[in-house]
Amino acid sequence: MRRRLPPRRERLVPYGAGAAADTGVAPADAVAERGEARPSGSSAGSALGCGPVFMPTGYEPGYDYPLLVWLPDPRRKTFDLGRTMQRLSLRNHVAVQPRLDPADGDPEAAVWRAIDRVTERVSIHPRRIFLVGQGRGGTEAFRVACRHATAFAGAVSIGGSFPHGEGLFGRLADVRRLPMLFCCRRDAPAEVVRPTDATLRLFHAAGATLSMRIYPGRNDLSEAILADVNRWLMDEICGTAEAVVVPSGR
Repeated sequence: MRRRLPPRRERLVPYGAGAAADTGVAPADAVAERGEARPSGSSAGSALGCGPVFMPTGYEPGYDYPLLVWLPDPRRKTFDLGRTMQRLSLRNHVAVQPRLDPADGDPEAAVWRAIDRVTERVSIHPRRIFLVGQGRGGTEAFRVACRHATAFAGAVSIGGSFPHGEGLFGRLADVRRLPMLFCCRRDAPAEVVRPTDATLRLFHAAGATLSMRIYPGRNDLSEAILADVNRWLMDEICGTAEAVVVPSGR
């Protein structure tokens, strides 16, 4: 099993207008503007080879932040990491959107690459790295998290079904300790809704932890959904979450 931990930390002041050049990363290579992610073509993530990076407002180099590794739905043409994180939380998390290497197209390799690059330069808590995905990116978040359950603090899928039939519960003791959240719209496509009952039965039989939340509306990344995701993340980070399977309707 592959596990990543920060090899080192360099002092980094979030780059913005008038930012000092005395940082662990030169301004041209700074990770991101305060409270937003730059467009992928000009973000520091590009310089790091890991895709866009979001730095929280009021970033404190001495504090170990949670890291959210965002996996967008590859079927969607655009995903704005900065706007998404502004809806989720401006202050609580560092976030990165992994960049696929055209040479291999392996999303899991892109995840590890992004984690390595960010943790080399930003203060990240090694036990608070979460995978978050939308649509098929959410399915991939479940997949990677279950394969490497001890490397992640949790996994969130927004509108992406759990991948059945892949033997992901092979390391059952580790998966049981991995909290997971599944957010789904009431009018989601059948490919997302249909496997729900089987997923709940699987988690119940395995004694694994899955919280399920169902929402009205047509936007997977609405403020209501992202606010709930932030609350769930903070409950896990602060140790206040209940380790139960909770299907809930909205």
